[in-house]
Amino acid sequence: MSEFAPICIYLVISPLVSLIPLGVTFPFASNIWTYTEKLSAYKCGSDPSGDARSRFDIRFYLVPILFVIPNPEITFSFPWAVPPSNIDLFGSWSIMAFLLILTIGSLYEWKRGASDRE
Repeated sequence: MSEFAPICIYLVISPLVSLIPLGVTFPFASNIWTYTEKLSAYKCGSDPSGDARSRFDIRFYLVPILFVIPNPEITFSFPWAVPPSNIDLFGSWSIMAFLLILTIGSLYEWKRGASDRE
């Protein structure tokens, strides 16, 4: 049981570290629904018009998605940080298969022109 003690401590402390700052701000927060300055013109000087929930072009969403895709690449590339003598044949081929799938996806994205600007 002693080998699990650091994990248990981490599971107790990490929610406290994230929830305590959220709880401390509530007594000092103002009621934003009655704050009239929020309804006034901002920076440009013109009054807000239209619906904030209007539809955006799909290309607007495509750009962030294309930037999110490399994150798993970095995560799954960490096994290459170990010395090559510690990676067996299965580990080497699984990393190669992952990089092949990633390369095919990147080439498909490039061919389709997903990152091109108009």
